[in-house]
Amino acid sequence: MPFWAKDLKIGDRMINARAETVAEKPAYRKAFKKHRCLLPVTAFYEWERVPDKPKQPWLFSPADGEPLAFAGLWETWRDPEEDDPDPVRSTTIVTTSANEVMAPVHDRMPVILPERAWDQWLDPENHDTGALQKLLVPAADGVLERRPVSTRVNNARNQGPELVEAISLPD
Repeated sequence: MPFWAKDLKIGDRMINARAETVAEKPAYRKAFKKHRCLLPVTAFYEWERVPDKPKQPWLFSPADGEPLAFAGLWETWRDPEEDDPDPVRSTTIVTTSANEVMAPVHDRMPVILPERAWDQWLDPENHDTGALQKLLVPAADGVLERRPVSTRVNNARNQGPELVEAISLPD
């Protein structure tokens, strides 16, 4: 949610920030310079478009079993129409082109920062956007593994450990 937005609904379209333009786009430029964060995850889903069928969900998880850290940006927004508005805190995930594991499913992926880059990314005094942008690359081969999972994950009301279990896909 950019600080300058006039309406909270703008945030609905800003789930991801493209690594290629994050330093220039007005919606992300300030956050890229000053409000970087890490978004820890143990796995994430992406959906593959399949002709004449529902999208097929895939679970991406770290090959080594350790949590991942997505490059993220955060911002605080206050409604300009209110006298003393409560702050709305929001985040966005920085995305980049897909690596070999992700490419068969989707052409984009979250930027997964290796632990050695965390301090540089999080340093609030680091305003070297050129150096920071060099961190925004696809994850190295071997970082992720993928498995197809049930289309039950397509409904947020469904819960349970079976939603991360691999399924067999029909030919």
